[in-house]
Amino acid sequence: MLQELTIRDFAIIEKMDLEFQSQMTVLTGETGAGKSIIIDALGLLSGGRGSVDFIRKGANKAVIQGLFDVPGDSKTNDVLDEFGIDVESDGLILQRDIYRSGKNICRINGAMVNLTTLRRVGETLIDIHGQNEHQELMHPENHIKLLDGFDNSLAPLLNEYHERYADFLKKKKALEKRETNEKQWAQRMDMLQFQVQEIKSANLVSDEEEKLLSEKEELDNYQMIHDALETGYEAFNGEEFDVLGVLGNVMEEMNKVAGISDKLSSIADKISEAFYGLQDVGRDVSNELDTMEWDENRLDEIEARLETIHQLKRKYGDSIPQILAYFEKISAELDEMQQVDSDSSEQEESVKKARSEAMSLAAKLSERRKAVAKGLEKAIHHQLAELCMDKAVFEVKFLKENAAELNADGIDRVEFYIQTNPGEEMGALAKIASGGELSRIMLALKTIFAQKQGVTSIIFDEVDTGVSGRVAQAIAEKISLISRNSQVLCITHLPQVAAIADHHYFIAKHVIDGRTETHVKFLNNSERVQELARMLSGSKITELTLEHAQELFKMAKEIRKN
Repeated sequence: MLQELTIRDFAIIEKMDLEFQSQMTVLTGETGAGKSIIIDALGLLSGGRGSVDFIRKGANKAVIQGLFDVPGDSKTNDVLDEFGIDVESDGLILQRDIYRSGKNICRINGAMVNLTTLRRVGETLIDIHGQNEHQELMHPENHIKLLDGFDNSLAPLLNEYHERYADFLKKKKALEKRETNEKQWAQRMDMLQFQVQEIKSANLVSDEEEKLLSEKEELDNYQMIHDALETGYEAFNGEEFDVLGVLGNVMEEMNKVAGISDKLSSIADKISEAFYGLQDVGRDVSNELDTMEWDENRLDEIEARLETIHQLKRKYGDSIPQILAYFEKISAELDEMQQVDSDSSEQEESVKKARSEAMSLAAKLSERRKAVAKGLEKAIHHQLAELCMDKAVFEVKFLKENAAELNADGIDRVEFYIQTNPGEEMGALAKIASGGELSRIMLALKTIFAQKQGVTSIIFDEVDTGVSGRVAQAIAEKISLISRNSQVLCITHLPQVAAIADHHYFIAKHVIDGRTETHVKFLNNSERVQELARMLSGSKITELTLEHAQELFKMAKEIRKN
């Protein structure tokens, strides 16, 4: 349940700190005092849409913080586990900061989370029922979800159906895509087959191009290379001039005088080093000349191969590695397409099978829903009788059209029907029920679901608008009954509702230094009687009004006790 609420610079609230207790807490005050602003703050704390318009004039940001006590077996813990958020022993803290820049910062127990996570956690903690929420009943497409929420035993079957239905849609979409694009599919296959064969037949090797270019350069310069080697050979071993012979003679002469001085010895060593070095070079030149061969066809082969590589690079990549990578990619795509193409009949059978499985589950779900609908009708009749609609007949109608078509909810289209008075026609609730009747039906549903959904705090924001007398008393008792299973916060203008609450806050606004501010006061019993008197009579409170308020408060206390 909500234990504490802190609000800073939100609308006309500069600073507010509230403590809440279990069971039913009522908030009263003059119209415009700021009661609904507190509910708006709770809505934002549970992930509602924010706006910079909420920030108090002159402030940089609005801050809303709530401390919740979370039972160990609640749905909240399951959601927190999903997001890896630990619950402290002293409670769960939700915080939301809204900045003028439009930035929202959300935190759970100090850890920053996104708005989706805050909403997922918040919706397990707070259920806000506004005065216009009964409009949900005006949209028949919502009725099947209300029915499904009535009995938790539907959840496993519904989850299983959703999985089967999603599988059916996925397979059906794949088949439809293939059939719709049959021509494009065939053209794509032909193109891939050509490309795969073209690259495959080239037998490319990763470093092949570099080697071919090097060999081509040698062949292009064959004569120049041969002439240079021949000149070198003649210089080293020629008849007219023999470099090695001359240098050998010089080396012999220098070796004769090398012992005379260190300087001459050094010169002799250098000449010997040069002689043997040139001798090695001469052998290399001779060997290179012996191995050189001219193959006039080889250059043509290399040029043809390089042209093949160039054409492939122009189509499939800037280098051979890129071409080979593209080859792997299109080969995998072609294999997949050929598999699908060969298995087209199997694909059709797979779609039929997936639809049949989903349809079978949808039929089971439909039968189970019809049984659940009987329970919901009985429960609604019981609640409506306590809300002064004991003559009303409520029915969950299963409409027949399109019953064979699968959708996200199965094969059912559900709509609530009602007969509000004896002798009248049974008709669609959205067309027959008045605003007050819709409010009571929604309150009946809230009473039923409060025991099933596990939400820790239920908030009613003026849901009793437009009713009075016996109906107002019935609504008060119904809200009080809901508070026996969940904490209830209720904004009201009805003294019957205010009287039956376990705790009472009075909301008022004051002008201080030219600025409007909202303040909250927790009322004791005598103050509550005074507030009930104001709600009964308006601004002028008489002794008789106080007596009526005292009597109403006493009666409400007895009702709570019983």
